[in-house]
Parts: sequence; structure tokens; C-alpha cells
Amino acid sequence: MKEKAYWVSEINRYIKHVFDEDFALGRVYIKGEISNCKYHSSGHIYFTLKDNQSQLPCVMFSANRGGLDFQMKEGQSVVVFGNISVYERDGKYQMYAREITLDGAGELYERYMKLKEALEEEGLFAEEYKQPIPFFAKKVGIVTAVTGAAIRDIQNIATRRNPFVQLVLYPAQVQGQGAAETIVRGIQVLDQMDMDVIIVGRGGGSIEDLWAFNEEMVARAIFECNTPIISAVGHETDVTIADWVADLRAPTPSAAAELAVKDIRDVLEQLKYYENTMTDRLQWKINDYRNRVENKRLKLERLSPASQIQQKRQRILDLEQRLELLMDNKLRQTKHKLAIYIERLEGRSPLKKLSEGYAFLTDEQGKRVKTVKKVKKGQVLTVSVTDGDICAIVDEIKLNNRGKEME
Repeated sequence: MKEKAYWVSEINRYIKHVFDEDFALGRVYIKGEISNCKYHSSGHIYFTLKDNQSQLPCVMFSANRGGLDFQMKEGQSVVVFGNISVYERDGKYQMYAREITLDGAGELYERYMKLKEALEEEGLFAEEYKQPIPFFAKKVGIVTAVTGAAIRDIQNIATRRNPFVQLVLYPAQVQGQGAAETIVRGIQVLDQMDMDVIIVGRGGGSIEDLWAFNEEMVARAIFECNTPIISAVGHETDVTIADWVADLRAPTPSAAAELAVKDIRDVLEQLKYYENTMTDRLQWKINDYRNRVENKRLKLERLSPASQIQQKRQRILDLEQRLELLMDNKLRQTKHKLAIYIERLEGRSPLKKLSEGYAFLTDEQGKRVKTVKKVKKGQVLTVSVTDGDICAIVDEIKLNNRGKEME
């Protein structure tokens, strides 16, 4: 007779029940070192708690983070309080943390901080020793594992940005025993091959996985390298000693490829911009010099003896025309005044009066006779008209009304 077969979910549910009913697992303190710590966008914290022999997956839900008063980092030694239960869907057990307290720095983290402080004091991180990354790299050296996502990402991005770039890979061991030595050897070999820039890195991992890039020999090899080095170790949150010493840190290998290899389209566009700018400036210079030459030519023409004579001639002609105009005006004015005077004189001329029927009367002495009171009967008077004189003897004297009024 066959035994009854259980569904997987039934067994997982049963095991979870056993864990939850165990008093010791319901309230337990566990000491270990943090590894693979991830802060999720939901607010939950996922990490691994480990010691020298084992590791335990852990999670702290966002509701329990109120009492967490520090930022969890790789390598920290902590004491975690919570319960251990089974996640039924995956059939895995893990610790559900309710409280986390620091228990001093972990051994690797302590080594990391001690070496970092020593190298920083020695000056290996100083900005004055950083070399600039070439604007347009044609040969790029790469120190990383021959297999893995890092080299694939670098190749894909570099060739997409510039299909003409030359990539030279030194296949290094990036994890485990002897990894630091192969990384150092890769840096030294590529440094002697006239590279424009060298990328040193690998994909993400725990602090143990990345430890080769925290070794002092790697840091000194990067510092002593004559070729600019871009460090690209792990993910954006991973920071190693190599990142501090390198001339430039990239958050990921993909970002390192973008920093090392200039997009050929941007370069061509920039070259076109420079060409247009240079052409415009050159044309502006040519036009400017042409204008200057033309101004000098005109100035020379204006200051030449022939030009000076021509200008003086023109000046004399202008003065002559002005003098003639002034003389004409003066002559017209004088003629006009003379005509007025002539008209006035004609109005007073005795001859004109005589021609109009008037006569000029004088006595024997030739004096003008103005009034009858100066005339006597029998006196001889001379009457002058336009065509001659008439001698007359006064026969009668009559005084008109005007004369009476004058009396």
C-alpha cells in the first residue's frame, strides 16, 4: 500500500508551522557580519548575516526600521534580534529582523578602513596626482575577467559609441586567492603598451567578492601607473580602495566604457561645430582686414598731393561760386535801391512837373516866386515851361482862398 504523498505547499506550510511554534526561534539574537545589503524602494532592507562558516538570509521590513539609527554597510558586525521563519513560496527559511544594533566593525571592514586611512594619509588619494582622462581615446586597456557581464558590457557600449576604438583585454582573476596579483600584472602590462586609458574593474558582489580591489598592492599599482585609470568595481553603492586611488571612478563597468570612449557622433558633431566656427571667424577676419585696407586706401587717396590739389581747387571753385552769388545778390539789392531812389527823384524832379503842365516862376533876379505876395503889378516875371521860358508882365494879382486862409 502506497504512503500518502503531500503537496510541496503542504510540506512548506508544515515546516513554517514548526518554525513558528518553536519558542527559541521566535525570539532570538544572532551575531554576524553584514553582506549583500540592499535597501529596497519599498523601504524593506534585505541582507545576509554571516560568520566564518555559515550565512543566514535576513530581511527587515519597513515597519521595523524606526529603531534603526545607522546606515547598514558591507562588513559591519551587528547583533540582530527577531524570529526565524519559512518563506513558503520558495521553501527557504530566513530571519525576520525587528532590531539591529552595531557590534563593532567586521574584520574585513576594519581592514578596509585601516588601509584607507593609511593610504589617504600617505597621499595616494590626493587630487593633484589624478591624471586627466583623454578626450578621444583610440586604445583602451581592460583589466577584468574574460568571462562575465563586465567585459560584455564594456565591449557593447564601447563599440556602439565608437566602432573604431581598439579594446585590449588582459584576462585577470578578479576574485579569490591570487586575484590581486593578476590585477597588478594586468595594469603593469597594459601600461607598457601605450594605452590611452585603462579600465580596471568587475561586476558587483559581496565585500569578499570585491576584496581583491581593496588590496594595497592593487592600490599602489594604480597609483604608479603612467596611463590614466578608470576604476569600475561592482555597483554604484560599492566603493573600494581602487576607486579612491584611480584617476576616475565609474559607478559600473558600463559607465566606465561611456567615460573612456567618446561617442563618435558627438565628436563628429563637435568637429563640425569647430569647422563652422573657424570658417565664420576666418571670414570675419578677412572681411575685417578688407575693410581696414579699403579705409587705408581711401585715406591715402584723400591725403595724396593730387587729392589735396583737387580738394583745394574744389574749395576755390566753391568760394568763387559763393562770391559770385554774394556779388549778384549785392548788385540786385543795390539796383533795387537805386531804382527806388530814381523813382523818388523823378517824383521830385522839376522837369517832370513841367512836363505835366506845371510852370516854374522866377522874378527879375531869378529867384523862385512862391506866393503872390512877393509879386507887384507891372513886375516882369519869367515863366519856365518844358520847352522854354516866357517873359510876362504882371497885370493883375488875385489871391485865392488858400491864400486867404494862410493870412
